[in-house]
Amino acid sequence: MLEEEPDNLDSCNTTRSVQGRVIKVNVIESMVMLDPATSKLSPRLATSWERVSDKVWVFKLRSGVKFSDGEPLTAEAVVQSFERTFRSPTITCETRAKIGGVKFTAKALDPLTLEITTENLEPILPVRMSLVGIESPKTPKEKLVNNPVGTGPYVVDRFNQGKDLVLKQNPNYWGPKPAVEQASYVIRKESAVRAAMVKVGEADLSPNIAVQDANDPTTDFSFLNSETTRLRIDSMTPPLNDKRVRLALNYAVDRNAIKGTIMSKDVLHSTQLVVPSIPGHNHEIDKQLRPYDPTKAKQLLAEAKAAGTPVDKEITLFCRTAQFPNVTELMEALLGYFKAVGFNMKLLCVEAAEHTAAQNKPFDEKRLIVFQDQHDNNNGDPTFTVFTKYTCDGRQSTVCDKNIDEMEKLASSTTLGPERVKAWEKVLAYIYEEAHDVTLFHMVGYSRVGKRLNFKPSISTNSEVPLEQISFK
Repeated sequence: MLEEEPDNLDSCNTTRSVQGRVIKVNVIESMVMLDPATSKLSPRLATSWERVSDKVWVFKLRSGVKFSDGEPLTAEAVVQSFERTFRSPTITCETRAKIGGVKFTAKALDPLTLEITTENLEPILPVRMSLVGIESPKTPKEKLVNNPVGTGPYVVDRFNQGKDLVLKQNPNYWGPKPAVEQASYVIRKESAVRAAMVKVGEADLSPNIAVQDANDPTTDFSFLNSETTRLRIDSMTPPLNDKRVRLALNYAVDRNAIKGTIMSKDVLHSTQLVVPSIPGHNHEIDKQLRPYDPTKAKQLLAEAKAAGTPVDKEITLFCRTAQFPNVTELMEALLGYFKAVGFNMKLLCVEAAEHTAAQNKPFDEKRLIVFQDQHDNNNGDPTFTVFTKYTCDGRQSTVCDKNIDEMEKLASSTTLGPERVKAWEKVLAYIYEEAHDVTLFHMVGYSRVGKRLNFKPSISTNSEVPLEQISFK
């Protein structure tokens, strides 16, 4: 059971959690798999990979694999998939944004050997490849699709938006046959309804329920889910281009009052979008949490106004309904905090498709938004966060600061090890100092698993639910 329906099932959007829970690993596979708990890589469609020079990597593909439409998995098919995902002028791919500003070319050396050459030094290219789903070369290049064709253990049997979504086993899957023969996805926005349906046996699994509904220790699991929720600030638009105004937004929020009431008592206060388990997370700025200080928030607004900043302009607090349990209640509380210190603000909550459109460039030049954003980085490195979210060219960035761009470029090209960690820590400290976000929480997820299933949710469950890992008691 899911809380919201995917607006499409295209393979190039598997990095979005709403699509990922359905098709990632199940229908669409990547060349490489990353274990978010250990940051270790393992083979999937590629059996091995090797860095043959500073900017050249060679991947060996698994033999005997076919897409569910009968097309063979070849190096040329992977090249075509890359071309669609990264260079199609007519489709918008989340994967393109998530992988960052990596420029590369790929070519087939032979039917099962792929060579990737990068423009710059890319020491974690195999990690990046773990995000890229590989689709059939017959996939239309000019439009997003709802019937993705991959190499995974399942195929999309049917997807009628607003009605039903069903996966069934792929009879030609190259790997072991999974225990689950068919999966039907039911959409229910209300957490209590999802939890109740699993409890009475009308459903088997709800990956995401609210803390207040996770009240049965025999079926409910909690886990740090790799998501971080924040408010993204339109930092280049007055009055939000004034650092004092951005700081006022941060001091206006009583995070301690939200934790344990609207949000779970187990969420962690955040200072950055990168979760603590990722090398490069800056643990020092975690010690510098901005406290709830409405007096200081009012003072900062007054100083900005005296300097000529138009602090009275109406700002839209923009949110996505059902993105996570209690999100509407959280946004209503935040609206109250902001109004209490003097912000002229209104709340607008929309469905997933409209939220995604507002999240990505090109932005409406007339808008003035504080944007509720939830970011999932369980991919082992801050590069998957910083480029997209904070650089001038980042698809979801409302920031353009040459200091961030220079530091990001340096960090992303530094080889793995302590120096790379230090470089990322410096970037994240600078972003925090400039207050480009209203930092909120590293999130905790709760899942309800029906009593007939063997399945234990993990940090990955927010973004993928591999049916091949489920068995029956």
